[in-house]
Amino acid sequence: MSENNKKKPNPTGGNNGGNKPSFNFYWIYAVIAVVLIGLTLMDWGTNMKKITEKEFETQLLDSNAVEKIVVMDKSLVEVYLNEEGKKLSFYEKNKPKAENSVLGGPKKGPHFYFKLLSPENFDAKLGAWSEKYPDFKYNIEETNTMGRDLLGWILPIGLMIVIWVIIMRRMSGGGGGGSQIFSIGKSKAQVFGQGKSTNVSFKDVAGLEGAKEEIQEIVEFLKHPKKYTDLGAKIPKGALLVGPPGTGKTLLAKAVAGEAKVPFFSLSGSDFVEMFVGVGASRVRDLFRQAKEKAPCIIFIDEIDAIGKARGRNANMSSNDEHENTLNQLLTEMDGFGTNSGVIILAATNRADVLDKALMRAGRFDRQIYVDMPDLNERRQILDVHLKPLKLADNLDRDFLAKQTPGFSGADIANICNEAALIAARKKKTAVEQQDFLDAVDRIVGGLEKKNKIITPDEKKTIAFHEAGHATVSWMCEHANPLVKVTIVPRGRSLGAAWYLPEERQITTTEQILDEMCAAMGGRAAEKLMFNKISTGALSDLEKVTKQATAMVTIYGLNEKIGNISYYDPQERYGFTKPYSEETAKTIDSEVKNIIESQYQRAIKILTDNKDKLITLAEILLKKEVIFKEDLEKIFGKRVFGVIEEKQPESLNDIFGENKDFPMPENPVEPKI
Repeated sequence: MSENNKKKPNPTGGNNGGNKPSFNFYWIYAVIAVVLIGLTLMDWGTNMKKITEKEFETQLLDSNAVEKIVVMDKSLVEVYLNEEGKKLSFYEKNKPKAENSVLGGPKKGPHFYFKLLSPENFDAKLGAWSEKYPDFKYNIEETNTMGRDLLGWILPIGLMIVIWVIIMRRMSGGGGGGSQIFSIGKSKAQVFGQGKSTNVSFKDVAGLEGAKEEIQEIVEFLKHPKKYTDLGAKIPKGALLVGPPGTGKTLLAKAVAGEAKVPFFSLSGSDFVEMFVGVGASRVRDLFRQAKEKAPCIIFIDEIDAIGKARGRNANMSSNDEHENTLNQLLTEMDGFGTNSGVIILAATNRADVLDKALMRAGRFDRQIYVDMPDLNERRQILDVHLKPLKLADNLDRDFLAKQTPGFSGADIANICNEAALIAARKKKTAVEQQDFLDAVDRIVGGLEKKNKIITPDEKKTIAFHEAGHATVSWMCEHANPLVKVTIVPRGRSLGAAWYLPEERQITTTEQILDEMCAAMGGRAAEKLMFNKISTGALSDLEKVTKQATAMVTIYGLNEKIGNISYYDPQERYGFTKPYSEETAKTIDSEVKNIIESQYQRAIKILTDNKDKLITLAEILLKKEVIFKEDLEKIFGKRVFGVIEEKQPESLNDIFGENKDFPMPENPVEPKI
């Protein structure tokens, strides 16, 4: 049998064979409810018509239509008719609606009933009727109501218990089995190993070479511990994966679960959180108890910041200390008085700054592995992984696509590949082409195109000059990001956009930040220069430059007046207060405003000097709606700052000059730029 034809297990626990649905415990509740309703509404052959005592005497007894009567508890009289009675017109007019019994046969009675108005005198009436009508028969019965009374007590209590169990199962996370309420303090971890795997290996993880190396070493230690213990080394107790969202932290953990030949416990930090007091700590204890029984093993806690936040923060605003109890129990289990030999903790978070210091120390998490955004080479490897299942065109340039996605995480690149395939399918193509990937990047970054959006000619002209202003200023600023294209086609919430290819750098200088701010203010400057008025279209530009200017002054120490001081507070220790005086706050506001205003005036000057080129660019943009870097080169020529582009340096002296602070190596490697 081939691999594709093998039956795969159903992850939901159901049976795939014949597509049979899995059993649902709630069907039992539904059957019970239907039975109770049926018992209440169903006619069991006792359907009788009510008459009065006088009608019984005048219409039935006088006509010799009564076969017998049954007196129930001296309060209710049931009347059985004979065959002559069933022929009476009184019976035809007042006969019961259901003449047949539930089992389908003819109903033998009783046919009528009446209530006694004076039970104490009824004995005398029975004697008189017996003397007057010789064929008259009667029977006095006492009914046993104990079962009915018990049912009246048991049924409501049973319904309350059923409802309570359902509610408690819901609050404790649901799941099959009626014993869920009694296992609310048990761990919810999924256990991999012993035949259950994630089907992910380290080969499926592209890039992240440094992180993979450290993680693989932990797996290797569990597989071959003697190699390390012979040298006296101890197994690391834990490793914390830190990095932005989408960079592959959980994927690394899946690879560990697929590669490690030991039990792997996987759960989320929110699995410890419950509305009941003490449940979180109980689940932590149960998790480590199971782990110790199966040691050596690995425990992976995803999004550990859900339970690992620093203790004592906002103490006045918290209503209970359940969160701290759970964290304290986790700290004790990881490295407390007891021993956890053979149990390794892996955890992942993108908010390491909020974690408790006691959780971060060596002995609990011996290693902190930073999973950063992928660089150019890593993006190329990630693309290769996600392009495998796609039908691609032959002329696809993967290196070009990797360059078009700076700052993208692995999850973003996977999304681009999927979006490109969807776009190609929408256009009824037989293969995914390079343009589909570029359209996918535009779609994800800028949003969906809105070509039918109603825009007046004046608004369109303003948008064109706004975007042309961005393009012109960025072209004239040395350190501004290289322009890719400019469009006035509405996308998402924006009416136009200028697309840049950010330079991948590790540090940024003051000049680079100022040039980027100047380019961002180019749109508003163009509106002011051409129309002598400004609009609300520069909102995103103003947000960007305000953040950049504020960071220059308060975080990076790039302002002369404030000096080399940083007020950066990653752990938000100051809350609603500020770590500086009111006078310093005024200085900060003033300096931020001066920086932005100076770059705005600089943008106006650049546009004034190149006004004719700005107008030409805007006119082409109005006509074509989308222009590319090549169109700008026709108008402005090659960038004057293109020394790197125009001329290859002959030696490192061309870059560093004669400065003795940069000693030349004996065999310098010529740069390829």
